[in-house]
Amino acid sequence: MSYETYRVADLIDEIAMGPFGSNIKVSCFVDSGVPVLNGSNLEGFSLSEKAFRYVTEEKADSLNKANAHRGDIVITHRGTLGQIVFIPQDSRYDRYVISQSQFRVRCNDKVLPEYLVYYFHTPIGQYKLLSNASQVGVPALARPSSTFQQIEVTLPELSIQKRVVEIITTIQRKIENNQELNDNLEQQAAALFSSLYNRSNTEVRYTDLIQILGGGTPKTGETAYWNGNIAFFTPKDVGTPYTFITEKTITEEGLSHCNSRLYPVNTVFVTARGTVGKVGLSGIPMAMNQSCYALVGKETHQLLVYFYTLKAVDRLKHKASGAVFDAITTRDFDSEQIMKLSDDDAKAFLCVAEPMFQEMLNNSIENLRLSTLRDFLLPKLMSGEIDVSSVQL
Repeated sequence: MSYETYRVADLIDEIAMGPFGSNIKVSCFVDSGVPVLNGSNLEGFSLSEKAFRYVTEEKADSLNKANAHRGDIVITHRGTLGQIVFIPQDSRYDRYVISQSQFRVRCNDKVLPEYLVYYFHTPIGQYKLLSNASQVGVPALARPSSTFQQIEVTLPELSIQKRVVEIITTIQRKIENNQELNDNLEQQAAALFSSLYNRSNTEVRYTDLIQILGGGTPKTGETAYWNGNIAFFTPKDVGTPYTFITEKTITEEGLSHCNSRLYPVNTVFVTARGTVGKVGLSGIPMAMNQSCYALVGKETHQLLVYFYTLKAVDRLKHKASGAVFDAITTRDFDSEQIMKLSDDDAKAFLCVAEPMFQEMLNNSIENLRLSTLRDFLLPKLMSGEIDVSSVQL
């Protein structure tokens, strides 16, 4: 298998920065039209199309260089660095406007855009992409369009690129299908819960049904407390809805020296500071820091705790409308009223929702395994360490 080394500049036909912020003001946004990308659209390998703002066709035309099309690559140069995605050929729209924090490139016939994106998701690719990053103030890449073009990439022939893309895309599509299924299952469960919740006539205090427990952080300077095998949940780790992997881990000794217990699977977590009001479920036993609350039913099933909490947090957000929603306290929950499902409705809901959430948990566990397989295979396939012809999926 032969490889050649190229500068990125030799692999692209176009590169363009996003528009100046003054060119896309809040007043430019409309209900439908040409979608404008943001950081949430650049999570993963291919463009995520879950949420957009829009500008008119005329406004998009005026931002011509900032228009990205199918087959283009979009990269974040300010904010959440390391994000890089391709726009697939089956994307929902035929063009998108990139933001002022992004730039786009269009590949020539030497490289497949999917392959180049996958390359920059490997450890060596991320290292090269972030080599000119500055963490002072808002994280940003220095001179992004010029430094990106100077990066060197080693490529196999196109037939090998195509096979690598096929292998990784097969895994990635299974992950995405599982996530879409989970989203659909949760939406169905939420719709059923809301219909039962809205017909309830029994109002109770949130804390009559649910116990609020705290967390804590071991001393950060004590190395014996950190990098163990116990997941340590912080606001950064909220899943959709399950969390399996946390940014930080602690040891048994660390757990014994912090104000958190080890919370079991299906504990409901809510973020109380930082990114406030996000609600999730533990997919594995984990401890928790002091910026979150763990919510445990007194005699209430944890799935009901999860949906009651979503209702309570939504009400708290509405109460804070016009003010800064920067914290949730135990007092907030103690004063919050919720509608309690009747015993019959709770039983009917759990009869439907429990199998749904078990399937969601199973899908999430499968996705964790698939992601591990993908991340193991990707650099080895690209380097030739694993022969693409030997991989059967």
